[in-house]
Amino acid sequence: MLIVGELINTSRKSIKTAVDAEDAAYIQQIARGQMEAGADYVDINCGTKVYNEPETMQWLVETVQAAVSAPLCIDTPNPRAMEVGLGLAQNGQPMINSITAEKERFQTILPLVLKHKAKVVALCMDDSGMPGTANDRKDIVRRLVADLTANGVPEDDIYLDPLVKPVSTGDGAGLDVLETISFIRDEFPGVHTICGLSNISFGLPNRQVLNRLFMVQTMTAGMDAYILDPLDKIMMGFVYASQALLGKDPFCGRYLAAYRQGLYA
Repeated sequence: MLIVGELINTSRKSIKTAVDAEDAAYIQQIARGQMEAGADYVDINCGTKVYNEPETMQWLVETVQAAVSAPLCIDTPNPRAMEVGLGLAQNGQPMINSITAEKERFQTILPLVLKHKAKVVALCMDDSGMPGTANDRKDIVRRLVADLTANGVPEDDIYLDPLVKPVSTGDGAGLDVLETISFIRDEFPGVHTICGLSNISFGLPNRQVLNRLFMVQTMTAGMDAYILDPLDKIMMGFVYASQALLGKDPFCGRYLAAYRQGLYA
């Protein structure tokens, strides 16, 4: 199970304020907190800084790496900012978030994946837009895996994101994701699956309840990576407990270690 800590994102008010003030101490506190809570990667997203994103990306990467030794997930739609972040990433194998099956995006991001030997989040999206059904996602999955591996990306470095839509917009939103994950596990057992959970609950009350339960459902279907808030101790408890119950935590070792460290509630 791979956990990407999502909190260093300038769309969050507290992070935007800290970045605007160049408050390195606060950013480093958030980075350290995520690692201590169990994150394997720290996501860096400053996509709201549309006028100076490459410069902001440089400051954030340097600031975070001065505080933690964790590898970074460089999360941006901007290829220039992506190149800056990857060029500065020094802690282990970086992750790119993200590539898609859209022709221009694929051709732009693929060279960065290969140059930096990065793990890559591959969104199930193509030039026709957001997929409407599980079958649409399956077609995109086949193309993404075929095109990435044909260009030399190892299956173990591919993290397919089935694209979570709000269940408030359609009864099948959750089911489509679960069906897609099961398909990926059956057809491409050498690749990984990942998602951000919070879209599932958009527009509904008590969002954390939906997010946490959807995490359990997706893990049961075969999901093996998440972009989430590791400071949510209830969510992390569900992560450790689900791993143990699904036979993916030998002798409940991680569950017990996390309990001793107080990492979940």
